[in-house]
Amino acid sequence: MFGHVAEIDGQVVGICIWFLNFSTWDGVHGIYLEDLYVTPEARGRGIGKASLQLLARICIERGYSRLQWQVLDWNTPSIQFYESLGSVDLAEWRTHRLSGDALVALAQSAD
Repeated sequence: MFGHVAEIDGQVVGICIWFLNFSTWDGVHGIYLEDLYVTPEARGRGIGKASLQLLARICIERGYSRLQWQVLDWNTPSIQFYESLGSVDLAEWRTHRLSGDALVALAQSAD
């Protein structure tokens, strides 16, 4: 897991947390952005864009094929921001999760 912190006048105003993933389709690594957060008072100052630019540069420099993340469907301002950078909504992909009792049950189930 990797991270980047954005500061203004010594105050943390943004953070991004990311890790490597691997595309079996492309045969190379990519970056999965786990979290990007900019404090409300610092939004609109280019901090989020700078963080994504940094990750894009890392992808290009290292030969990674993609930068990927998730955004909640109700978060219209973020969706518009991401799309303004050229990202595309992979609407045909659906996220699945196992947690809580279902995770325990699967872990304990017999083969």
